Amino acid sequence: MASDNRSIVDGLRERLMDDWQILQNIFNLVQQKESVCADPALWSQEKLIEFKQPNELKQLLDLSINEEETHTLSEIEQICQKVIKYSLKTCHGRFHNQLFGQMDPFGLAGAWLTEALNSSTYTFEVAPVFSLIETEVIKTVCRLAGYTNGDGIFAPGGSSSNMYGLVLARYKRYPDVKSTGMFGLRPLAIFTSEDSHYSVKKAAHWLGFGADNCIAVLTNDKGQMSLTDLELKIQEAKSRGSEPFFINATAGTTVLGAFDDIAGLADTAERHGIWLHVDACLGGSALLAHKYRSLLAGLERADSFAWNPHKTLGVPLQCSLFLTRESDLLTRCNSIEVNYLFQQDKFYDVSYDSGNKSVQCGRKIDSFKFWLMLKARGYAQYGHLVDHAIDMSRLLEQKLRERPDRFRLVLDKHEYSNVSFWYIPKALRVSRKEETPEWWTRLYTVAPKIKEQMAYSGTLMVGYTPLSSRKLGNFFRMVLTCFPVLEASELDFILDEIERLGELCEY
Repeated sequence: MASDNRSIVDGLRERLMDDWQILQNIFNLVQQKESVCADPALWSQEKLIEFKQPNELKQLLDLSINEEETHTLSEIEQICQKVIKYSLKTCHGRFHNQLFGQMDPFGLAGAWLTEALNSSTYTFEVAPVFSLIETEVIKTVCRLAGYTNGDGIFAPGGSSSNMYGLVLARYKRYPDVKSTGMFGLRPLAIFTSEDSHYSVKKAAHWLGFGADNCIAVLTNDKGQMSLTDLELKIQEAKSRGSEPFFINATAGTTVLGAFDDIAGLADTAERHGIWLHVDACLGGSALLAHKYRSLLAGLERADSFAWNPHKTLGVPLQCSLFLTRESDLLTRCNSIEVNYLFQQDKFYDVSYDSGNKSVQCGRKIDSFKFWLMLKARGYAQYGHLVDHAIDMSRLLEQKLRERPDRFRLVLDKHEYSNVSFWYIPKALRVSRKEETPEWWTRLYTVAPKIKEQMAYSGTLMVGYTPLSSRKLGNFFRMVLTCFPVLEASELDFILDEIERLGELCEY
């Protein structure tokens, strides 16, 4: 039995050198696909997706995993070709379905390099260069935000970044919670807009505050949190015996791209002694903008904020930052004694061991791809790209207004690069007086039907959504990002294609 095992291991060892050839083969496949998707002249020739239903995919792909079955390099390459064929090409210039889109090539280069080096950022010992890079990126973003002595951490997504804010706010108010728990405390109340990201309510559940203590605040016509209703909700919470401790502002709501009045919320937070966190996962890229930097006015007064550069900027997923203006709070809140990893008698400056201020142990190197992008282009150039994306969204609004019989805006003017609108097919074009509740119900079915056509045609991908806070049914949500760098003519194609696909549907 031992000799059989030795023989198998020896065979694996002999094959291993040849197996590395798969990297070159897969690189060639990816490079070919990415180069096509990046060229606007070729967008019409390349589908975003060869869409298949789950049961169809199961027939086309052998998904089984068996104990003894093996495959040759050639067979593995064919498997990867199939995976690429039936996957959604988010690198395609006509993918506008999420808050992210095409990647910056320098970011992808950084991601490949960190995956190949396969390290973790908990200690300087195993990630000497990357530890310094993460520190430098955090220092730079803190400076841009106006945090003189700030600190931060790269987290696995915006939901986790928002959770860091809640944990720090709780620790700042009640340090003993770290050791004794929340037993005996009054209910701690969280305030967030009715249009904010669902992660805040989920965090209230996960962290033991209770989802019922995450209080939704009304929004105004622009989608901003109402300062008046916030004040009312704070007073109501106090009257119930709850303790208001956390306000979550949103800089770029998921659907409308609205920015809360951060300065006004800071006034409220200071008046009541409440931690102010800004969920800028989407809109944080305005930090780099030249024309639109004022969207984040007052950010320097917030206690913490979250930003996902993997959204607007085109950093490969995932890249999420949590920043706080207090220099040592992350460490005091999260550190515990870990003698096998964070020894204090090491042979180097242990202040660069960032793992103890993180809730994670193993942590992906997400800072390098962002840093490499900034080194390649400088953050001023990204600021111009952010400005361009927002400018293009304003132009899209104008083009929608120029087709009033066919399109209608949800907002007269959006703040960020989100544009929300309805398409009105020929079958539903009536006078305004004939737009009955039944008519609106039919209109709300239009976007899902066109989305189905988009998936099967593979020519375009734009998301749709309802907005319950306004009692609105489905409409399209188009999101423009730094990459691809669109021209005006592409906006015409998008609207023309929605019209073409829309007339293929029955209503």
